[in-house]
Amino acid sequence: MTVLGIDPGYAIIGYGVISAENCNFNPIAYGCITTDADTDFNLRLKIIFDGMNKVIEKAKPDCIAIEKLYFQNNQKTAIMVAEARGVILLAAQLHNIPIFEYTPLQVKTAVTGYGKAKKQQVMDMTKRLLKLRQMPKPDDAADALAIAVCHVQAAGTCLRQKLISGIN
Repeated sequence: MTVLGIDPGYAIIGYGVISAENCNFNPIAYGCITTDADTDFNLRLKIIFDGMNKVIEKAKPDCIAIEKLYFQNNQKTAIMVAEARGVILLAAQLHNIPIFEYTPLQVKTAVTGYGKAKKQQVMDMTKRLLKLRQMPKPDDAADALAIAVCHVQAAGTCLRQKLISGIN
């Protein structure tokens, strides 16, 4: 299974592509789509859409895992991230790729086993699971990899395989 994890935003959109087979994770690609703060917001949405299409076309993922929005304070930022997230979801939909959404709590729980894990703990566990020498920078790319790992863990793929192989 090839999973494209996405950490949505409008200035920096992190993406991480992993493959998971026989309970082994393999990082394929990761990076960020960035937009300049001085650029008209509508043009920024187009840049995000075009960039996401390129990532999808190159990675050819079986599914997309994206973080659900969670905002407490700034409504303006929340609306802008929601608009950016909308063009990301549109790109996925136009490629007929199944989309799965996860809250930050679900990502932390799936990756570390603890829903209140600190960001550094999630990054450290993601690094271990993907056998990376160092975590990608910026953090948005690392977060996207964690979201992709979360999907594989949440899908139960490894657990089901271990249960089945234990029975046979």
